[in-house]
Amino acid sequence: MSNLNLNKVVLCGRLTADPELKQTQSGVSVMSFNLAINRKFAREENGRKVYDADFITCVAWRQCAEFISKYFKKGSSLCVTGSLQTRTWTDNDNVKHYATEVIVDEAMFVDSRSDNKPGEAEYVPEAYTDPKFEDVPAGEQLPF
Repeated sequence: MSNLNLNKVVLCGRLTADPELKQTQSGVSVMSFNLAINRKFAREENGRKVYDADFITCVAWRQCAEFISKYFKKGSSLCVTGSLQTRTWTDNDNVKHYATEVIVDEAMFVDSRSDNKPGEAEYVPEAYTDPKFEDVPAGEQLPF
């Protein structure tokens, strides 16, 4: 039996609301947001193609959350990579709740710079990548 474990998610969609950066009690930046992602296939409705969408909850931490809050707004195209995580909690009435979210490791622009409207910032970095996921320098031994 294989001992393989892989949890990798890649999503590209549009933000459903302006990102709202928050701080934990210990001062760590965090943000929760939804990405609207159109499904591949359309259905016919009144002679028009209608695409259903999925709304995926994502959570970004630290510099990644700050990057998203600085450069994106409602309707912005955003591509993220990360991992799927499920949380459970019990409320005051002893009812168990579940939430499945994408924990974001990387956030990237989708729209080109020419898509900017007049008056928007000119400088746009390529993407935010969590430093722990950067490539290992040439000649370095991997720990496995």
